[in-house]
Amino acid sequence: MNLIKQILQENPVVAAPMAGISDRPSRLIAREYGCGLVYTEMISAKALTYKNQKTYLLMNMEGETQPVSMQIFGSEPDVMAEGARIMQAHGAQIIDINMGCPVPKVVNNGEGSSLMRNPELAVQIVESMVKAVDVPVTVKFRKGWDDNSVNAVEYAKQMEAAGVSAIAVHGRTRMQYYSGKADWEIIRQVKEAVNVPVIGNGDLFEPEDGKAMMEQTGCDGIMLGRGALGRPWMYQQTLDYLRSGRYEPEPALEQRKEVILHHARLICAEKGEYVAMKELRKHIAWYYKGLPNAARMRDLINTVSTMEELQNLLQMKF
Repeated sequence: MNLIKQILQENPVVAAPMAGISDRPSRLIAREYGCGLVYTEMISAKALTYKNQKTYLLMNMEGETQPVSMQIFGSEPDVMAEGARIMQAHGAQIIDINMGCPVPKVVNNGEGSSLMRNPELAVQIVESMVKAVDVPVTVKFRKGWDDNSVNAVEYAKQMEAAGVSAIAVHGRTRMQYYSGKADWEIIRQVKEAVNVPVIGNGDLFEPEDGKAMMEQTGCDGIMLGRGALGRPWMYQQTLDYLRSGRYEPEPALEQRKEVILHHARLICAEKGEYVAMKELRKHIAWYYKGLPNAARMRDLINTVSTMEELQNLLQMKF
């Protein structure tokens, strides 16, 4: 059986690959909270072939439940193939191609969602990578470049013919970035057009959303992105809701603080205390979103530089 199909049948809840977020500590926490499949941050194929040490660190999966999908980006078929070989040599059991990133510095290089405007090149990339490695190659892309060039269905067929083992679709165009509403209908159309597993992505903010997407589109898996930032328990809530129609309520503040400390310790072990406290600033903003004193906490976290200071901050009474 297709490896991804098997994973999604056991647990269809997937953590979206997000730049600057999907590091090893975040992946470990997602897994602890019931996530069925996690991805690395997107990794530059070119940087891998240049033996860039910082880039190599992004492939560290030590202590993680396998499989972890390593996500790669680039625009040159031979470089992408070589990058895929390096990933496989470093333990990748699934390699995902980023064809959805909307960020200008990626798009301007002909990478990410820019590849949706060049399907012939995208096909060459997939074919070269599939030939280069023995592990499943998957792809993540968007609805299209803009509303005048919605090509996800035809693109999905081309990707399947080129040899991908699964497809993830974000129901927005590149020009939408993350604004407006995600189009779940395009996910349904992609699912009906191909035989490989399809993972739906876009506007999954509550456990009910995941079930609704699966029912409306027939997709095999659901990919949680921004909806799970600062709420890793949402993976488990969504899984529980899919299985039983019920889920545990949002954790109380004291429980959230424990998760924050756990997350902080994991980042410290990975990157050192100084870097960890800086990185934690964005996570604290997400963990406290919608809670009383969230703005105050966002200000105060900027003054924290050690674990001890973080613990003291979390014990403060406002």
